[in-house]
Amino acid sequence: MTESASSRFVFDPSSNRAQPFWRRLIPQRWYAHLILIISVVIITFPMFYALLISTQSNPEVYNHKFTPGSMFFENLRTVMVQRNMGRFMLNSFVIAMSIAVGKTVMSVLAGLGLVYFRYPGKWIVFGFVLITLIMPGDVLLIALYRRVVSFDAWPHPYVALTLPLLASATGVFIFRQHFMTMPPDLSEAAQLDGASPMQFLFRVLIPLSWNTIGALMVIMFLFGWNQFLWPLILLRDQNLQVVQWGMQSLTQNVEVGDNFGPMMMGVIITSLPPMIIFLILQRQFMKGFALTRDK
Repeated sequence: MTESASSRFVFDPSSNRAQPFWRRLIPQRWYAHLILIISVVIITFPMFYALLISTQSNPEVYNHKFTPGSMFFENLRTVMVQRNMGRFMLNSFVIAMSIAVGKTVMSVLAGLGLVYFRYPGKWIVFGFVLITLIMPGDVLLIALYRRVVSFDAWPHPYVALTLPLLASATGVFIFRQHFMTMPPDLSEAAQLDGASPMQFLFRVLIPLSWNTIGALMVIMFLFGWNQFLWPLILLRDQNLQVVQWGMQSLTQNVEVGDNFGPMMMGVIITSLPPMIIFLILQRQFMKGFALTRDK
């Protein structure tokens, strides 16, 4: 390497010292940082304000007090003890986790069948799956309800509540596209080794798909957690109701009335389980839907 070429890679500390002090503190693209900071403040302000209201009484709310109030434990007791929100959260967690696991398993198996099996009409089947993506779910509620109530021997109401929701066109599409990005040599090598389709799935595909599985689990858990209309139609026992029904009943409670503190306390508490699930699977969620040159 010549002297002129090597001199370009020598760090000169005097060049950084020549800049003013304020110039070294402010990033070069300061306007981008400013836009991001403003965006974060705007997005997080509603949740921050709801957290403040959950600790306040009605007079403090009406006075627009921006400091924590004195009703935190009272509002918490109203939500968790008087309105039994803990029971509703447990019900929603069981339903949401069952839906998430069931939808993920069904989507993996459907993706395996659409990519690695050859049979007549495969593209027609996939076309019907895509058509269901554009159909609103509420359109199917009446037919789904008539089909569910026609069976009298359900072992538990939650089975009738979750079983019809296990099919997911979104999950099938995601795993079909994910499996198509894998090298075809994997399936050929598995066939040469005498592996069955299920062995190929559990020993090859699933270890390579944990990020996609984690990402779909987060989405489907949120889908199950936000269920309101279907449980409201199907469930008759109040002790089996879900957290969305509990929030709706909290707004109509005579004891609470227009007390905004318990309402916002319920919002904060019911947001914790989805947030915890997202934090646990955050890395898989980000990598599962990462846009790269290969996807």
